[in-house]
Amino acid sequence: MMEPKKRIYQMLGLAARARMLITGEELVIREVRSGNAKLVIVSQDASDNTLKKLNDKCTSYNVEMHVFGTREELGHAIGKESRVVLALVDTGFASKITGLLNEQ
Repeated sequence: MMEPKKRIYQMLGLAARARMLITGEELVIREVRSGNAKLVIVSQDASDNTLKKLNDKCTSYNVEMHVFGTREELGHAIGKESRVVLALVDTGFASKITGLLNEQ
């Protein structure tokens, strides 16, 4: 049985390949506003400012947000440079990953 953390990174990679993942602060905030974001993930090493901004936005639009992984780990999982903020725009991927995040 694989540890949840590894499975989360795998799921993020799959979501990225399926084009169900948005990265970058501005784009993620836009997806949250438009109601497309189902789950937002912010890296543990995000700045306080970024964390607060996204937390406020997710709270006011009622989007689930988790702090998980480092920017390097998140970027690596989706085959990109380091990424601080990710949003899942697919309900299936979002609920699967939420389940894994809550197992941690």
